[in-house]
Amino acid sequence: QVQLVESGGGLVQPGGSLRLSCAASGSILSINAMGWYRQAPGKQRELVAAITSGGSPNYGDSVKGRFTISRDNAKNTVYLQMNSLKPEDTAVYYCNARITPVGSYLTRNYWGQGTQVTVSL
Repeated sequence: QVQLVESGGGLVQPGGSLRLSCAASGSILSINAMGWYRQAPGKQRELVAAITSGGSPNYGDSVKGRFTISRDNAKNTVYLQMNSLKPEDTAVYYCNARITPVGSYLTRNYWGQGTQVTVSL
C-alpha cells in the first residue's frame, strides 16, 4: 500500500518561513511528478508547485520567487521551502505524487492527508 505523509506545517508570522516535507512509502515501483497543492476555506484546490522526476520545477504564479520545490529521489521525498509568507498563503497544503506501485502497470495520483499552514500575527 502506497501512502504520502506530510510534515512541517504550522503557524508563522507574515514574512516568515516554513519548510514542508512529504515522504512516499510502501510498495513503489516508480515516482513521476511530485507536487504541492493548497486549499483555502471557500476556495478551490490550486497548484502551488510541482517537480518532475528529473528535477524540473513549475510554480503557481502567486508563489513564484518566494517558494522553492525540491525532491530527494533516494528518499522518495519532496520538499517545499516557503519564504516571505503572506496571510493569503494560509491554507491546507496537500502533497501529490504520480506513482506506479509494485505489481501494477498503472500510474495514478496519490494524495497526502494535508497539513495546515497559517500565516498570521
